[in-house]
Amino acid sequence: MESLKQALSMAAPNQLRRDLRATNKPEILLRRAIIGISLVGIAGMAAVTLYQSGTVKHLPDLPLEGFDSDKVNASDTAYGWGMPDAPLSIISHAFNIALAAFGHAGRAHTQPWAPLLASAAAAPAAAVSAKYLFYQMPVRERGWCPYCIVDALAHIASFGFTLWEAGKAAVRLRRL
Repeated sequence: MESLKQALSMAAPNQLRRDLRATNKPEILLRRAIIGISLVGIAGMAAVTLYQSGTVKHLPDLPLEGFDSDKVNASDTAYGWGMPDAPLSIISHAFNIALAAFGHAGRAHTQPWAPLLASAAAAPAAAVSAKYLFYQMPVRERGWCPYCIVDALAHIASFGFTLWEAGKAAVRLRRL
């Protein structure tokens, strides 16, 4: 285990705790934003998971024309991965949280792979979410799901929040 810690250049627990809990450096503020928005996305997809698994029979909608969460979340697209899509989204958010919580405030300099991995991991979910938000729901499903909108925006925001630190890491790697 110690050799794995050395290979990953892990921060000492006291430094990691201090950086995550008390530092207000921009990279930490953005990582906290990733954690917060990912938890919001998980909450939305938890409700959808309950529906898609048959645990609940109906998802409440906004009282606006065009909103039909049941229709959207029971579509062929929603089950096209060999399982419902909501649990997959939860996994993606959880991975974003883990990567945001990994490493001390200066990881872009000492562990540039970490912010680059965070950005690379968030990018596919953001792309799929953008397609779902701007094409799948309005064009194919002809219905909107507020839970899915929140989830999609959370994925897109998470990716956006990774870019600043990933940019710093890329500059660091170019200098090496």
